[in-house]
Amino acid sequence: MRIARYTYDGDVAFGVVEVGADGDLEIAEIAGHPFGAITFSGERRQLAAVRLLAPVLPSKVVAIGRNYAEHASEMGNDVPERPLIFLKPSTAVVGAGDTIAYPPSSSRVDFEGELAVVIGRLCRDVPEDKAMDVVLGYTCANDVTARDQQASDGQWSRAKGYDSFCPLGPWIETDLDIDDLRVTTTLNGSVKQDGRTSQIVHKVPALIAYITACMTLLPGDVILTGTPAGVGPMETGDEVAVDIEGIGALTNSVVAR
Repeated sequence: MRIARYTYDGDVAFGVVEVGADGDLEIAEIAGHPFGAITFSGERRQLAAVRLLAPVLPSKVVAIGRNYAEHASEMGNDVPERPLIFLKPSTAVVGAGDTIAYPPSSSRVDFEGELAVVIGRLCRDVPEDKAMDVVLGYTCANDVTARDQQASDGQWSRAKGYDSFCPLGPWIETDLDIDDLRVTTTLNGSVKQDGRTSQIVHKVPALIAYITACMTLLPGDVILTGTPAGVGPMETGDEVAVDIEGIGALTNSVVAR
């Protein structure tokens, strides 16, 4: 099931993206939210008639650094023995088709395509063997980073936390085997990152167990699982797309803030 969040005539709703009778994509409106038993309002619209938003508005985004060995190496680091976690603020989240705002305080802003895990229910102290029970589904993410500030600050909050530095979308895929999916990032149509989720060092169940031993996760919270090798800079006017097998493509353009 593909769950999207969208706006139509000024109203915001969740819906399930389906193929209609004529072969076009439609969206069946959910009555309320998708966290729990899903019921439908009866409203159906053409997907092309609505504007997709970020599929969730998380209370927090928990991101994992250096979780692909080749990416850690290209940045001159080893893979951490334990997951390296950091937070991105909810105000960094934007959706597919929204713009990434290049801040004037940075001279280098990078793309980082990632698989994102969307949490489906309140959870704390989740054991690894129960971790997948708290997952609603998966979406594409771009962990946008002011690379110069990441290096100069010594910690990552500013470099990772600017408004628009966490595009998510286009929707949440709930029925997906994430063990070995292709993850690509293109810049103006040219492939820059090309990895697979099988290369993730600390796997999703271990990440959920590790994070929830520290903090409570709420429905709609997001875990970014790390980025493959090939990260690089973007400039204003560029278009960047993160495409994950079985989910779809998250596309954003870069503008001056």
